[in-house]
Amino acid sequence: MQGLALAVFSYFMWGFYPLFFSYLTSVNAVEVMVHRVIWSFVFTLVFALSLPTLRQQLMRLLRNKTALKWLSLSAIFIAINWLTYIIAVEQKLVIQASLGFFISPLVTLLMGWLILKERVHPLQLWAGGFALIAVLWELWQIGSLPWVACILSIAFASYGLVRKVYPVDGVAGLLIETLLLMPFCLVFVVWQFGSASQEVGFASDSNTTLLLICSGIITALPLILFARAIRDVNYSIIGFLMYINPTMQFLIAVLVLHEPMNASRWVTFGIVWFAMGLFLLGMHRSRKLARYAA
Repeated sequence: MQGLALAVFSYFMWGFYPLFFSYLTSVNAVEVMVHRVIWSFVFTLVFALSLPTLRQQLMRLLRNKTALKWLSLSAIFIAINWLTYIIAVEQKLVIQASLGFFISPLVTLLMGWLILKERVHPLQLWAGGFALIAVLWELWQIGSLPWVACILSIAFASYGLVRKVYPVDGVAGLLIETLLLMPFCLVFVVWQFGSASQEVGFASDSNTTLLLICSGIITALPLILFARAIRDVNYSIIGFLMYINPTMQFLIAVLVLHEPMNASRWVTFGIVWFAMGLFLLGMHRSRKLARYAA
């Protein structure tokens, strides 16, 4: 029960991201992302140093050139994901962001099928097809691709693919990814403070400074809790719980942030939710067949 509670709490924390980042819309999106990286690194480093086994794992990874290459790639994908999401909140595109997170598991599934040649239940392939129909429907209705949803889903699925090919503990992986991004972030901070034309959010007032620091904490904390939870919770249950995050983001966007939701957008989400149902049903049947085979 403790593992399940931690998993649910992690997804709820991710689900509240739109509210948190809505308080930082006055700050440049790149600056928010930079401080998210910096303070995620600081918070994760403090946590890692308190665990001897994790310290040993980190030293092994830092000496492993292959690991550093794969984690450099995953760091790029997670940076794209974080920056795109922050821009989405600033531009009041949270509904589109939630669409991206609804589609992301389906993109992950298709990547596993096409790239890793994983066996996929036919219902899950149908789910991927309906997700594509939803994106094409959006393209037809608004005249352009839903770029936030596309970038978020592809970047996050690509991040998951890298971690699948080269699996690393979630906490250790996040620490090294943020470490690899730190030089670029520090260069940006120095440039920003040294440029008279640039407005700086950090240190401008206590509330903004605290929020920027907390952006790292709310990034690292749910991942740490989730890494602990996933060891005790059946992965099929995790599969169902993953939709807590985009559902909460969708509800917050519509009910709290009051983003417009016209009839065509309801059609888009109707198709996606139908695809989500097929995806979960296919996942359930696949695991059921696997148990029978065992």
